[in-house]
Amino acid sequence: MNSQQVPKAPRVMKESKNKIRVEFERTPLKERLKSKFLSMRFLKNVVWVIFRLVLLIGISYVILFPFFAKISGSFMSREDFVDVTVKLIPKYPTLDTYKAIISQNKYFEALLNTLTLSVLCGLIQTFICCLIGYGLAKFKFKGNKLIFFLVIFTMVVPHRTLQLSMFMKFRYFDILGIFNLLGGGVFEGLNVIPFTSLNLNNSYWPLALLSLGGLAFKNGLYIFMMRQFFHGVPDELEESAYIDGSGTFRTFIQIILPLSVPMMITIFLFAFSWQWTDNFYTTIFFTKASKVMMPNIIQIPRTLDTAYAAQNLYESAIRNTCGLLILAPLLLVYVFMQRYLIGGIERSGIVG
Repeated sequence: MNSQQVPKAPRVMKESKNKIRVEFERTPLKERLKSKFLSMRFLKNVVWVIFRLVLLIGISYVILFPFFAKISGSFMSREDFVDVTVKLIPKYPTLDTYKAIISQNKYFEALLNTLTLSVLCGLIQTFICCLIGYGLAKFKFKGNKLIFFLVIFTMVVPHRTLQLSMFMKFRYFDILGIFNLLGGGVFEGLNVIPFTSLNLNNSYWPLALLSLGGLAFKNGLYIFMMRQFFHGVPDELEESAYIDGSGTFRTFIQIILPLSVPMMITIFLFAFSWQWTDNFYTTIFFTKASKVMMPNIIQIPRTLDTAYAAQNLYESAIRNTCGLLILAPLLLVYVFMQRYLIGGIERSGIVG
């Protein structure tokens, strides 16, 4: 036997554990409470729990107080804003602000238009970004890294630098010059078509086409997330499908997409939420006042008289109420879909 061998620590036998437990139970209650609650370990745990609770309450207060203030201000009447005794709880609560915004700012019309556009763009972007991300993750071809670099580059370029070019492109929309050729080129005398370009503005077509091309708002981020997700999908699944005679597109539809449902739901929620609150693209492509979107309802209703001492406070509360009405549908979506959203972010590889 090696004399330098370190002796093993003695094991606590089952009989010893039972003996210790029996002896502890036979100890008087006063002694047991004293040993449990007057120990240094217990005091350290109490201090840590109190510190953590105070810290969480403080952080929650800082984050949630502005929301409580906005919600409370939305129920205040004109008199509450000039009353110095009113802080968060209104003395004369009223729903006049909500009624005026809903009836005069065309809230339900804006809700329907924005819902249609957000669902349309969300569905298209989810499928297209999933398809592009799958191709970049699973297929090795010349220019793969360059295309992925361009995808990342779309996340860096400020969108306002492309504002004028995007407006003009869809104001005078022409596919490879075909409309100009048929309407004003060599076929002018035949009158093949009576126009040289199409005006797609004030419709859903510009945003739908940008979504189909993978160039819509935040699509670079969605493609990156899907690429990171598909990198974690085992190649053996696709190889087994190819051996069974399945083609690439069939494998993608029947095997890859069902595996990607949680991630696709996350992408759809992101696309839906950002399109819902977007006021950049909607301002570019919807130039007529007849098309009311969610950002357009942020204005002071005519029936609310704000010309008095606390005009600035009252108008600020009205605009905050408009913002609450815009965010309310998103909160409902998040309540029912938060499980998929959190799970998709964890699988995307953008957190760590």
